[in-house]
Amino acid sequence: MKFMKLGWKPDAFQVDGNCIRHVTSDLETDVTVKVGELKFYLHKFPLLSKSNRMQKLVLKASEENCDEISMVDFPGGASAFEICAKFCYGVTVTLNAYNVVAARCAAEYLEMTEDVDRGNLIFKIEVFLNSSIFHSWKDSIIVLKTTKSLLPWSENLKIVGRCVDSIASKTFVNPANITWSYTYNRKLSVQDKTVNDNMKLREKIESVPKDWWVEDICELEIDLYKRVMTAVKSKGRMDGAVIGEALKTYAVRWLPDSVDALVSDVHSRRNKLLVETIAFLLPSDNGVGCSCHFLLKLLKVAVLAGMDDSAKDDLVKRISLKLHEASVKDLLIPARLPQTTSYDVGMVQSIVNQYMIHEKHSRDVELGKNEMGHTGYVLGHGSLIYVGKLIDGYLQEIAYDPNLSVASFIDLSRSISELARPVHDGLYKAIDIYLKGHPDLTKAERKKMCGLMDVKKLTMDASMHAAQNERLPLRVVVQVLFFEQVRSAPGAQSRDSEHHSTSVSKITAEDCLSLKEEMSRVKINNGVPKKGKLVERNSKSSKSVMQLLPSRSRRIFNKLWVVGKGHAENRSSGTSGSSQSLNSVVIRGDMKSMVYSSRQRRYSIS
Repeated sequence: MKFMKLGWKPDAFQVDGNCIRHVTSDLETDVTVKVGELKFYLHKFPLLSKSNRMQKLVLKASEENCDEISMVDFPGGASAFEICAKFCYGVTVTLNAYNVVAARCAAEYLEMTEDVDRGNLIFKIEVFLNSSIFHSWKDSIIVLKTTKSLLPWSENLKIVGRCVDSIASKTFVNPANITWSYTYNRKLSVQDKTVNDNMKLREKIESVPKDWWVEDICELEIDLYKRVMTAVKSKGRMDGAVIGEALKTYAVRWLPDSVDALVSDVHSRRNKLLVETIAFLLPSDNGVGCSCHFLLKLLKVAVLAGMDDSAKDDLVKRISLKLHEASVKDLLIPARLPQTTSYDVGMVQSIVNQYMIHEKHSRDVELGKNEMGHTGYVLGHGSLIYVGKLIDGYLQEIAYDPNLSVASFIDLSRSISELARPVHDGLYKAIDIYLKGHPDLTKAERKKMCGLMDVKKLTMDASMHAAQNERLPLRVVVQVLFFEQVRSAPGAQSRDSEHHSTSVSKITAEDCLSLKEEMSRVKINNGVPKKGKLVERNSKSSKSVMQLLPSRSRRIFNKLWVVGKGHAENRSSGTSGSSQSLNSVVIRGDMKSMVYSSRQRRYSIS
């Protein structure tokens, strides 16, 4: 730390109690100066020879026949006045980063200028500031912190501005030339020395990272921190990633982790100011400089602290550009009243909408380049698929909430495109959780929920679980069983997709209602099925399905496979209408048994 000594005489100031200071001298004191609660018994001549203001105050006191001069609004208080008084007496005083600002403001108040005496206190302090303090990284930060309690004097004297410029300019110094630090005392010392034959010592010096300064300025209060970071950004030479790291470090240092602390009345105003300032300082690089996790944490604080909608909208846009980096935990933003849900689903909906707009625009641009003859290809949908899994995971988390409406669940589920969900297992799990947590849903609401998923995009495990899920509508179960049967049949992958969709629509539309009626009238025997040989299969996937089902379901899948094969044969050989009618009857009877037997056995998926 830099320091400067002024004066040469020994200290003659004595303490008398808690409120009195006097000078030990053969001459009797002739003026009393009261600064705050402290009284100084001094001599007029030393004071008047250095201070223009003291000349005016002593003259005014003489005219009023008063020996006491009161200075209530003295900058820096009694300790700063004592420094100035000692300087007037020639007593040795030491200036450093902790007291130099107070001494400078006090000297300005007392008008200790060169007009009164050459080499006065103001001149000496300015020399010390410009030649030592502002050249030191550590001292500049300390001085800037002390200016807070000395406003508006420190601002008017441009000490704040000069400290800010000094700190900001030092952040651009080549890290290889850094030989100072404030917070964690980085030392560029020799780590080890090796001596080779006939060679000089080789020193390995620890390298300094580009963000060496971010922890040092975290001790500043938010208004001073904002000024420093604004100065750093204004120079336009700092990497956005480093600025993002600085903001993240400051947020971790000052923002509380608990929700109760964020919304408490004691700190709510400070937290709101913090997040507004950090959001204002974010680098304008489309979110490249900040991680999605950090941005979502800021958004959580913004929601809980009641930040303005415009600032929240800016955060939403930034997050949408990096949504593929988020986790489900990051998206769990607590909701505030008047919302009744545990988490702010509407905010996540806004983020996803912005993401899809950006995704569509990017895809259109890439397709446009290809159409214009540019070489290359459209990038894959890796990030889009990740976002699809992310939203399905988020739906699973919020599906437990009893206050989550069907409309909110459906809107969020439909907010991502079909390309984001090549597999619907995650969506099915979310729907199942919602149905389990909301047993009072109407038949129409259950139908809407299940209409979100495509049973053709379920894996075998999910299909087996759905086929035995009592919470699903019967129509959905029939669809699952049929598609699982078709998928396990020989040559199913080579069939025409249009033919599949037509066959499914016929079965689900015509047979499901009659199936319910038949099940209500027919008493199904739960005994052991009659022994019979299973129809041989050529498909390995068909065999795996058969092994997972109970014996009755195996028999039903057997018959369905035979029927499906019969359809294919009839289509190629022109079977009569009576045969087709018989096949339809067989399907209905077997579907009925399949649904019932499947629901007797629960299969869980992880």
